Amino acid sequence: MSDDARARATAEAPRPTFSMDGREIPFTPGETILQAAMAEGVYIPHLCFREEFQPHGSCKVCTVKINGRTAASCTAAAREGDAVESETPEVRDLRRNLVQFLFTEGNHFCPSCEASGRCKLQGVAYELEVMSGHYNPIFPDRPVDASHADVLLDFNRCILCELCIRASAEVDGKHVFSLSGRGIKKHLIVNAESGKLVDTTLSVTDKAMSVCPVGVILRKRQGFLVPIGQRKYDAQPLSEVAVARHGKPEHGR
Repeated sequence: MSDDARARATAEAPRPTFSMDGREIPFTPGETILQAAMAEGVYIPHLCFREEFQPHGSCKVCTVKINGRTAASCTAAAREGDAVESETPEVRDLRRNLVQFLFTEGNHFCPSCEASGRCKLQGVAYELEVMSGHYNPIFPDRPVDASHADVLLDFNRCILCELCIRASAEVDGKHVFSLSGRGIKKHLIVNAESGKLVDTTLSVTDKAMSVCPVGVILRKRQGFLVPIGQRKYDAQPLSEVAVARHGKPEHGR
């Protein structure tokens, strides 16, 4: 058999599948459950996952049950014959609790936030029908860093997804951001002796500027250029936007 014929035969061969909530999801070996589901137009809530980075499951919002055991779908490899539960009341409650904890552990004031309408945490909360924080808010002391000429850091909204850390290190090669502390005291910092963003090499063209799923990293003099009500999650729910853009670069507000 020629190489071309072999390639055609391979392409035409049925792909392996796993079941998710009773639906058969085909996948290509090497894909994760999240990647396979999204490729089939099936949304799984997530916050820390971006296709250009190796998934590491820091937020766990994409939790599913695989053959009765919970796992992060962004890191769990798709396997033929697995039974995956994603939209059951139990799994949705697990995700809802995780999102409620994120709201509790930070200072999230959605009505006055510049990221409202394009914030993934807000969008996921709507998807999961989170109506309240449920837990007593901690109100951590997180000062804003406005030292940089072009960038504002509002640490109040940080959900410790580590995307800015990875983008700055792996794409920009600058290592501007890092995490410090443990447990409830873990927080985002900038890698400068002064602790100020102005003393780093961050530029507005850096990849780290565009990956934050919430409203921590903001360009100065750009606030509310796109009015709330006209932003990407105002017109369509996050689930529809995420599925439509799967496999494509994320841009815009």
